[in-house]
Amino acid sequence: MAAGCPRDQIENFMAGGYVATPKGLEFHALARKADNADGPVQIGDGGARGGGKSHTTFAQVVHDDSMRMPGLKTLFLRSVGKAARESFEDLITKVCPQYRSGYKPGLSKLQLANGSMILFGGFRSEGDIDKYLGIEYDVIVPEEVNLLTYMKHTQLRGSLRTSKENWRPRSYPTFNPGGVGHGWVKRTFIEPWRKGTETDTAFVFTTYLDNPFIDDAYKKYLEGLTGWLGRAWRDGDWDIAAGQFFTTWRHAEVVKEFVPSPYWRYWLSMDYGFQHYTVVYLFAEDGDGNLYVVDEHARRQWLPSRHAGAIRAMTSRHPCRYWDVFVAGADVFAKRGEATVADQYKALGLELTAAQMDRINGAAEILKRLGDPDAGIAPTVTIHPRCVGLIECLPIMEHDPRRPEDVLKVDCDSEGNGGDDTYDAFRYGVLEGAHKYSPPGVIKYA
Repeated sequence: MAAGCPRDQIENFMAGGYVATPKGLEFHALARKADNADGPVQIGDGGARGGGKSHTTFAQVVHDDSMRMPGLKTLFLRSVGKAARESFEDLITKVCPQYRSGYKPGLSKLQLANGSMILFGGFRSEGDIDKYLGIEYDVIVPEEVNLLTYMKHTQLRGSLRTSKENWRPRSYPTFNPGGVGHGWVKRTFIEPWRKGTETDTAFVFTTYLDNPFIDDAYKKYLEGLTGWLGRAWRDGDWDIAAGQFFTTWRHAEVVKEFVPSPYWRYWLSMDYGFQHYTVVYLFAEDGDGNLYVVDEHARRQWLPSRHAGAIRAMTSRHPCRYWDVFVAGADVFAKRGEATVADQYKALGLELTAAQMDRINGAAEILKRLGDPDAGIAPTVTIHPRCVGLIECLPIMEHDPRRPEDVLKVDCDSEGNGGDDTYDAFRYGVLEGAHKYSPPGVIKYA
């Protein structure tokens, strides 16, 4: 059947009078794969605005899921303002007008004849999500989930459970670039989709061009957008967001496979942490001044002895016969006991040198390295795809509103998610790369 949709699913849509777009059919096929033990349980629909995400996900729960599983309980969450009721009524009218009599506005519920129900919820801030926690739902559709933090979304998923036989709980989140959740949404859905490594998640990328039913006025509005707003809302570019510092980042231009040469210059950079991540990068530079980020080590709650072994293992995987310096942030040189962190690493055979800590010059050097592809200026830095933390972090770094020439400092949460530790380690290494010679007496063999 079309896009892999089974026959009975298509028949359900036809019976409901619903006509899916080609991208919609792709989403619906993935929703059916959630029935399988090895299928995805989070099927995301997103990218740009105007792709018809709300219609697609609502049609799935009304015309397919609810019809084939009597008594199904779905929570449909929307980010809304004052017109919450009008928002849901409009959705019912467009997707399933034949069931309008089952809508109970006072209860924010659409009741179907077979006992299935769709409960409508709205949130203006993520604190409003708390009222839905601890309640059992067979399906959850959180719209604009990029407006929620990772922790709040994780709490919401805790309500996704069922007592029904032959039903596998699932969620259908929708999202656009931007928002407080941009980073974790990109990490959870976009990156696995890009790499072809999806397991419990699946993602369907849509833009307004995939929606033949889009209103002409809204289409014209989207096509008139410029700057980051156009790239995010019209193009669905997940490598840009509101307030983004490195606006010239282009994933396809910077993230590439390469084979390191034993004749390149190598060095290491570290941003130290314990509750935060300790991040180490292996850098290289070729004879033409091009910079390469060869590998990444990022772990939290490890002691220096464990890190040291992992760092040596990382360098041994590459033709890095020696590195000429290992720079680290100021924290490792701070005296907190009998020995500094730098002293501990030195005892393990890794001598650390103070990194250049200038944040503004560091950010400027990174911008220079990224080039400006739109202006025909190619980047002079290449990041290997194995450096997953850096690839996730760098595009979402924002301007510091108090110091516009600097990157906003961001801490990770209690679970280690987010933060700018990878950026700091990268910044130290990039500034060190500006040196065109090896300082005497600091060559360290791997």
